[in-house]
Amino acid sequence: MAVVQFTIVPLGTGSTSLSSYVAAVHRVLEESGVANSLTPMGTVLEGPLDDILAVIRKVHELPFEAGAQRVMTLINIDDRRDKKGSIEQKLTSVTSKL
Repeated sequence: MAVVQFTIVPLGTGSTSLSSYVAAVHRVLEESGVANSLTPMGTVLEGPLDDILAVIRKVHELPFEAGAQRVMTLINIDDRRDKKGSIEQKLTSVTSKL
């Protein structure tokens, strides 16, 4: 199971406000069924990597559909094969050491 953080940055929108773009992305994420967590600077997804990449590809198109002229999508992938990873497991591992 992969844990993936991504950020979509619409450019050429004519405004510095991006919350409407973020809301559109999260509506699609909720419908996708992929576990997700919104953070102040991006979104974290958890699940099979193929499913996650498919949904990121889908939401990457949303700003274009809303009129953005350019979209930059940043993706960080943590794909463990030695044991099951999850958002919760990663957080628990760090907080147990604090």
